[in-house]
Amino acid sequence: MNTFAIVIHQDPHGGFWGEAPALPGCYSQGETIDELKEHIREAVSGVLEVMRSQGTQPESNVRIPDIAI
Repeated sequence: MNTFAIVIHQDPHGGFWGEAPALPGCYSQGETIDELKEHIREAVSGVLEVMRSQGTQPESNVRIPDIAI
């Protein structure tokens, strides 16, 4: 089982959208955070399936550190 960081954004028009930075083009949305999490899991699975069929791997050099300013 792989673990991917997900960045969640609140949509100004309602709901939420999220992205998986290690998987370019992997985005999803939902009315609630729980719904978004369900949808982004499906999106990640789909992107990984396509990558496997193309013989590619997720970006391993992506880091999402916290910074203090």
